[in-house]
Amino acid sequence: MTSPLQNPVSIDEIVENFSILDEWDDRYGYLIELGRMLTPLDEGEMSDTNKVKGCVSQVWVVAQKEGDRYMFRGASDAHIVRGLVAVALTLFSNKTAEEISALNERETFEAIGLEEHLTPQRANGLRAMVKKLKDLAV
Repeated sequence: MTSPLQNPVSIDEIVENFSILDEWDDRYGYLIELGRMLTPLDEGEMSDTNKVKGCVSQVWVVAQKEGDRYMFRGASDAHIVRGLVAVALTLFSNKTAEEISALNERETFEAIGLEEHLTPQRANGLRAMVKKLKDLAV
């Protein structure tokens, strides 16, 4: 199964790494670094079908199912948003549809401190991406 990140890290490692970083400039830097680690999408996968509606930046996500588990990959044209894609895909990947449906992503985002440090447009885009991931797993 393909990982959303070329150098896979768990969501627990991501949360821990955010907790170590005191300054938001450093956290944004880490987000950008995570975004650079995304497994690239093929050109054909960056289609309207895979595009997340409701994001100011362009964001695409694709789902692959192996057995009863989903693995997500994605891309964005914006550096920080690409990092948000990496966090969300890491959080949702390698889970069953039931686990994805029951997942409380807000707990993870709050542990990282994302919602309070995102512009309203990026926060709306993150919610739209989460909705798309959950819809793909239904």
